[in-house]
Amino acid sequence: MEEIKQSKRIQTSILNGPEHKALMWLAARQPRWVTSDVLTLTGFIGAVIIGVGYVLSNQNVAWLWLSSFGFLVNWYGDSLDGNLARYRHTQRPTYGYYLDHTVDAINEIFMFIGIGLSAMMNIWIAVIGYILYLLLTLNVSIDAHLKKEFRLTYAGMGPTELRIILVIVNTLYIFIRPLREFSTEVTLFGKCIPMGALDIIGGVIVVAFVIIYVVTIIQDLNYYAKVDPPKKWNG
Repeated sequence: MEEIKQSKRIQTSILNGPEHKALMWLAARQPRWVTSDVLTLTGFIGAVIIGVGYVLSNQNVAWLWLSSFGFLVNWYGDSLDGNLARYRHTQRPTYGYYLDHTVDAINEIFMFIGIGLSAMMNIWIAVIGYILYLLLTLNVSIDAHLKKEFRLTYAGMGPTELRIILVIVNTLYIFIRPLREFSTEVTLFGKCIPMGALDIIGGVIVVAFVIIYVVTIIQDLNYYAKVDPPKKWNG
């Protein structure tokens, strides 16, 4: 992923160390025709594969293998594009930052809405998850501009860890029939809403996203209040 010029990359995810080594190994072995833009396109294609696999899983749960493959393709393109530019010293900070974040937002539509259109998760939980993702992304962009910090992870979790979790969830959903068949009802505003096992898990993740977002805002506001304290009016 490209960061804007002079922004400090903050990467504290669990797999950051081994992943960085793997990406540098891959970057050194890419043929000349493979550019950062080609890899960004590859990541987009991976996102489309993810969404298509989730939708097709309504016909046959085995299509989730396609979604899991899509996560691998998406990781390869999305994680390697910026690393390849840095390895070859061909960074384009302004262009790369704009393209990367624009395509990321589009990619997430296929991922979140795809799983929402499958039998795995209620569409509204997926939509709320996507909205929260966009809010966190917006906060990252604001901090990159004001703090010159480009934060890639929250609570030790980054995009790679989330991809791995979703691949594991896909695999469990394929092999564990009770997981697919579990159903309960939750009453919300006087209306009974059917909930599957992954709806409950998705709801927990949404709550976690909300907590992370609120805590991040509070921390950032405290930081900016010190950097830019209130001014006295002598009128």
